[in-house]
Amino acid sequence: MAKELQVLNALDVAKTQWYHFTAIVIAGMGFFTDAYDLFCISLVTKLLGRLYYYEEGSPNPGSLPSNVSAAVNSVALCGTLAGQLFFGWLGDKMGRKRVYGMTLMLMVICSIACGLSFGKNPEAVMATLCFFRFWLGFGIGGDYPLSATIMSEYANKKTRGAFIAAVFAMQGFGILAGGMAAIIVSAAFKAKYPAQAYKFDNIGSTPPEADYVWRIIVMFGAIPAALTYYWRMKMPETARYTALVAKNAKQAAADMSKVLQVELEAEQEKIDDTERGNDFGLFSAEFVSRHGLHLVGTTTTWFLLDIAFYSQNLFQKDIFTAINWIPKAKEMSALEEVFRIGRAQTLIALCSTVPGYWFTVAFIDKIGRFAIQLMGFFFMTVFMFALALPYHHWTLEANRIGFVVMYALTFFFANFGPNATTFVVPAEIFPARLRSTCHGISAAAGKAGAIVGAFGFLYAEKGFGVRNTLLTLGVVNFLGIVFTFLVPESKGRSLEEMSGEADEEHEASPEVKAAG
Repeated sequence: MAKELQVLNALDVAKTQWYHFTAIVIAGMGFFTDAYDLFCISLVTKLLGRLYYYEEGSPNPGSLPSNVSAAVNSVALCGTLAGQLFFGWLGDKMGRKRVYGMTLMLMVICSIACGLSFGKNPEAVMATLCFFRFWLGFGIGGDYPLSATIMSEYANKKTRGAFIAAVFAMQGFGILAGGMAAIIVSAAFKAKYPAQAYKFDNIGSTPPEADYVWRIIVMFGAIPAALTYYWRMKMPETARYTALVAKNAKQAAADMSKVLQVELEAEQEKIDDTERGNDFGLFSAEFVSRHGLHLVGTTTTWFLLDIAFYSQNLFQKDIFTAINWIPKAKEMSALEEVFRIGRAQTLIALCSTVPGYWFTVAFIDKIGRFAIQLMGFFFMTVFMFALALPYHHWTLEANRIGFVVMYALTFFFANFGPNATTFVVPAEIFPARLRSTCHGISAAAGKAGAIVGAFGFLYAEKGFGVRNTLLTLGVVNFLGIVFTFLVPESKGRSLEEMSGEADEEHEASPEVKAAG
């Protein structure tokens, strides 16, 4: 019976030790890269417009046409959605570890390829960028279900939430690193190739060398991913996959004896006894009756959260310009603009995004997933309405700092809230053989929300206005509160207990129950 398998029990009650931290770093570096790659594009879209879409004699610098801008910003999200579904399914079929290496190699190759282009004309550059960003997103997508599943299956019962949240929290550092890379690269080029603002020198304000700036920023994402490849390949397959899905007790015991540094015996006969009654598939009535509502809960909450979260993140720079935190484009040179956008993103990340993630890590095993998610959605709703209703008030010179503080607080509660918990919970509540698949489905629903947010916001902002867009996001966050009630609390319970695998074996094999 799964509950009595010594190797799983040993994992559940293991003291926090060095291997837990190495697993967090190895899985977390993937997430660091994911966030860097997904969000660094918003730092350089204005520069791409100046470089490739400049019109002679125009009073304003070149900017990406809205369809190109939407494609550049969102194509990686489309790739991510496809990758989450495909690699989530593959992770349950082939094992977490084998698939983990594939996603990482894809990320390294495509990160570098994004910074290269076939040809010099705008169409060729944008087509290359979009093509490789789609496949980069595909690799990133695989990282979501695999990182979460690997960490949940390695962790102990008591601190599992904090460990999975810590992997996810590396996203905050990735966003921070993106801003810092933009600051450093643009400052270095600015010092070497000084240029005047656009309104004083239309052509000279964008030195030709600026073309290297966006390429360096985009390609930098390959480095952290490449560094962790070796360590990912050294990690053993998780014992829960080996024992419960691959049905190889000997291998599971051998792998975990090395990791936990304790003697564990193989218990193959217990695994053989559990085969009956424990093999329903994703589309079976059994799955729907046991986990159907849970899956609805994890997919809808992640979908709603990402509409708000990604539209906020991708369009930070527009909001900063709207409240004059960043000057008008024509009042800056191209490199100055990259520098300022990078600085603004770094400040928001430093003050609200990163602390929000780590608050979740600190409290998730104390107050539970449900309470954090509910509280996060509640405050996001409150702050969105507080920004939207008196929107005119916030645009006045004297109140701009207040606007930025409120905006930062929405980020803080997204991260000390549903942004982290929607990632943690699907890795805990589904059976081992469907865990990676269900996490992938939940994450893909999130990315569908991100795509709605990215495209929707782009067009809504033009025709709908910032105020109405913020009101809409407030309603979206309120719906998040409602759907949170479908998601069960998993604090302090073993994975087998949450997924019902422990009960199944009771029914499946009474003789084992009697023996146990």
